[in-house]
Amino acid sequence: MTNSANGADPGRIVIVGASLAGLRAAEALRAEGYTGALTLIGDEPHVPYDRPPLSKAVLTGWLPADHTTLPQLFDIDAEWLLGVPAVGLDLADPHVTLADGRRVAFDRLLIASGTRARPWPDAAQAGLDGVVALRTREDAIGLRARLVAEPRRVLVIGGGFTGSEIASVCCDIGLPVTLAERAAAPLAGALGGAAGLVAAQVQREHGVDLRCNVTVLALEGDAGGRVRRARLSDGDVLDIDLAVVALGAVRNVEWLSGSGLAVDARGVVCDAACRAFSADAVVLDDVFVAGDVARWPHPLYDGQLLAVEHWGNAVDQARTAAHNMVCPPAERRAHKPLPAFWSNQFGLNIKSVGVPPFADEVVVTQGTVVARRFAAAYGRAGRTVAAVTVNMPRTLPAYAALIEERAPFPPILHAADGPEQLTPVAAGFPAAGEPTHSPSATPTGPGPSAPHVAEALHVDPRTPPGPAPLR
Repeated sequence: MTNSANGADPGRIVIVGASLAGLRAAEALRAEGYTGALTLIGDEPHVPYDRPPLSKAVLTGWLPADHTTLPQLFDIDAEWLLGVPAVGLDLADPHVTLADGRRVAFDRLLIASGTRARPWPDAAQAGLDGVVALRTREDAIGLRARLVAEPRRVLVIGGGFTGSEIASVCCDIGLPVTLAERAAAPLAGALGGAAGLVAAQVQREHGVDLRCNVTVLALEGDAGGRVRRARLSDGDVLDIDLAVVALGAVRNVEWLSGSGLAVDARGVVCDAACRAFSADAVVLDDVFVAGDVARWPHPLYDGQLLAVEHWGNAVDQARTAAHNMVCPPAERRAHKPLPAFWSNQFGLNIKSVGVPPFADEVVVTQGTVVARRFAAAYGRAGRTVAAVTVNMPRTLPAYAALIEERAPFPPILHAADGPEQLTPVAAGFPAAGEPTHSPSATPTGPGPSAPHVAEALHVDPRTPPGPAPLR
């Protein structure tokens, strides 16, 4: 490939994914001096917008959905192909095929196709009026309208961050809400069961009818096709008129089937420089990956490929990929920031750094759980690998430094607000392969050719955690 910096033809760069990662990559390409043709392909009709506010400020009515458009730092002089998804990739004759039949040729490609909401598995039940998900701007507008209509009871299916934030909004506006979670506690997939039990206490204190260790077996409608009941695996039947499916995300990789890339339901495998691997584990110099759809190695996590569905990672990885797409090979840099995320729910500000699901132990290091103001460190094999703070955001950078230093676990802090004795407990993450509903930083295997051992991640979410009940 050629670079505009040496006066040669810079060629054409195509970015599949016109959301956060795609936009920031396009901006970074121009900032790096790329002057060639630039095309962004997006399956939604909108210019890029910010998704985190959809489950927070938009649902409460504080922010109109059309005010979530991401700012463009400058004119990127790009061709926008919006409202039509990519359906195929040919590397031999390099082009992307669109759903309307168009072929978009490229010299270099950035795959940033992201994720979509995991649907309810029964199509007929999913089609009932009042069964919704939350991923897009339209989803948020529709769900906000339904909440304003004051349903008698809202059922949230899935206790990850999105589901918990939606339940929090329901409590804020005075709506009865039931949350059904397959694990023993909400947020268990992202923070572990030990921290999840704290989240469970908080949710119940705020009035959530929290049902853990259960699944929703079926959604039932009336003669008019509107959802009216939910049957749970513990035998209960709930009267509802709104069900929000919050079962996590599905990576948008189907369009890459047959492309020759190392890709499966876990994402597209790339190296630390964001270069995609072929199915034969050969790194490619003209295909790059960034954002939620990527699986990449982080030096702090024992060669595990991480799948990271966080806002900050999408921005950082997009900029790294853009730099490496146009720089000389000797100037390529590795993408290795620590994953970080945040959530506001039930009056709590929750922040995390590192990869909590990599850990097997957790310990409260500052503050107190009772006061709902604390910090906790996560460890594995005697090393600190992650941290979570609740209403203590300013302490998080210090924990990030400990993680990067490979500090021992439990960490020695000498904090004035720390407990007299650090007492680690089992972190309590679901066993490998168990379904989780939490977008988080997740270890997904050791290399591009590793078998997809996590098939159970796609098990029917209606399957109970224990024996199915007699019916």
